[in-house]
Amino acid sequence: MTQSIDIPIWLVIVLAIFTAIALVDRIFAPSVRWYFRRRVNDAIDELNSRLDLRIRPFKLTRKQTLVDQLLYDQNVIDAVELEHENTGKPRMVLMKEAKKYAEEIVPSFSPLAYFGIGTRGARWISEFVYRVRLGYTNDDALKQVPKDATVVFVMNHRSNMDYMLVTYMASNRASLSYAVGEWANVWLLQSLFRSMGAYFIRRNSKNPLYRKVLASYVQKATKEGVTQAVFPEGGLSRDGKLSAPKLGLISYMIAGFNAEKDRDIIFIPVGINYDRVLEDRILTSKKEKEATGRDFRVKLSAIASFVWNLIKLRFQGRLYRYGHACVSFGKPISLATFANNNKVDFSKHSENDVTINQKNRKAHFDGVEKLGEELLREIGAIIPVLPVALVSTVLLQNLDKSIGELELKSLVFKLIQQLEKHGSHVHIPREDRDYTLTTGIRMLTLRHILTTDEDGLYKANPNERLLLEYYANSITHLIDVPKVARKSKTKKSDE
Repeated sequence: MTQSIDIPIWLVIVLAIFTAIALVDRIFAPSVRWYFRRRVNDAIDELNSRLDLRIRPFKLTRKQTLVDQLLYDQNVIDAVELEHENTGKPRMVLMKEAKKYAEEIVPSFSPLAYFGIGTRGARWISEFVYRVRLGYTNDDALKQVPKDATVVFVMNHRSNMDYMLVTYMASNRASLSYAVGEWANVWLLQSLFRSMGAYFIRRNSKNPLYRKVLASYVQKATKEGVTQAVFPEGGLSRDGKLSAPKLGLISYMIAGFNAEKDRDIIFIPVGINYDRVLEDRILTSKKEKEATGRDFRVKLSAIASFVWNLIKLRFQGRLYRYGHACVSFGKPISLATFANNNKVDFSKHSENDVTINQKNRKAHFDGVEKLGEELLREIGAIIPVLPVALVSTVLLQNLDKSIGELELKSLVFKLIQQLEKHGSHVHIPREDRDYTLTTGIRMLTLRHILTTDEDGLYKANPNERLLLEYYANSITHLIDVPKVARKSKTKKSDE
């Protein structure tokens, strides 16, 4: 019993390592986890005290917990059963598919990633590329939004910069949860978007089970009060105009909504406009090829050269940036008030109800269509009018003429007066209309969209007519339909 046993030195080292790991795991790790969890909770409480719209507990729930909630949601189980009956696939196979869809959709929000990296990065990039300005905003109406309501920002979609611009401009109000498409579902980028609360969607998927899982997640997030941001147009505008609404996500949000019992959903219209959209030639390339035969292709070398040139000009102090980027926030729209005023009962329809009858389905989508029209109308009414859009509109009206600078500015001033008269929100940097027009002319001249002849007269470049139309189209609805439900107001700000 007292005999000694020889043990190899390597085994002693291995046992010592495992003993140390066990001690750390059982004694020290719980205390460390508790400490850091407490610090995170304190940080979240501090953030919530500063934000107008609090971060909801649902958004802070672990991803795996949310995935499990989706898989055992009765609506998803019913959808699996229906798919089994229709296709004959085994239920276990369908549940694995549903799990894959849930893991793909559900985000893993990190307040540190959103406010520590995301909003700061969005601010730096936005201000590096543009002169960012806040346009029209109805602060009194925004302050009256109920604290327990679910808030959904609805905005026009001009550029992929919209995500960064609105994240930056709304960073003191809320943390936004976006729906992002397949373009962002790539290595490294997807992890960043998920940590910022974005959820991924397959925009053109016809798979019924996938759509049920997506609908369940959107409904859960909405009912739990998660602040979201959606683009009712679906994709980027390719001609500069407001597109017809595609209301799939909004339909999911409001399906089954009971105005008397449920948490109200408040839609906040957001209007966005740019003096230059980074993707304008890409967006108009198809139409350009049809009209002129010219083909615009994106090359990695060209993108790298473009970015390097921006950085070089910035450090040389010769970068004008790309003009102004302006965001306006409109008057909130209550879903409960809308449903009562329009006598629409969304509670009779659920996107996840596989037994819904056609009459209730039609009534639901008729109500969604009405809501979509009102949202697009409100968004269109607050889209900021910027210098390039003004100059482009006048140039299109005088395509065959050479115009002096004074005459061009005179025509633009008349257009400004017309827009102001009808309640549009014209952005006047430095409170100087002459400077406003100078910036618009300069932007178009630098891009050779506007040319000058030997006498110094301006004329639109006929080879760039599509781009002129693209920028003029951003405000054409304000000219063609002048009567908007807004009090006339011109937004002025410092440069």
